[in-house]
Amino acid sequence: MLNLKFKTRNSKWRESGFTFIEMLLVLAILSLLAGLVGTVAFTKIHSSKESALKEDLHDLRKAIDDFYADSGKYPQKLQDLVDAHYLRFVPPDPFTDSVDTWQVVTSQESVQKDRIVDVHSGSQEKTNDGGNYSDW
Repeated sequence: MLNLKFKTRNSKWRESGFTFIEMLLVLAILSLLAGLVGTVAFTKIHSSKESALKEDLHDLRKAIDDFYADSGKYPQKLQDLVDAHYLRFVPPDPFTDSVDTWQVVTSQESVQKDRIVDVHSGSQEKTNDGGNYSDW
């Protein structure tokens, strides 16, 4: 059976569906929620990179100290720590995603000249408190 709806003078169209205003309202709410979720996700990703950087710096510095304690000298390059089995691999800097961007601090002593005594991130990004990750 065919059920057609006709508009008469005294009746209104009775169709199911959403009005344009209702659709705009739904889209506005969805946009607001997507913006909030995106901000939270970005913040969590950034804080996880900070945590990874802190842990990587701790591991690298401990390996440098252990290398010095065992051999009496500092390593010439970070790969020496891997070759001597103090690390399994040189971790990539979480903010630059590269192992080549670590900023090494070399000794100024004549006996230990050009040997690595410390390491910093090669990132140019700023921390939440306004400092640089390269200062950590």
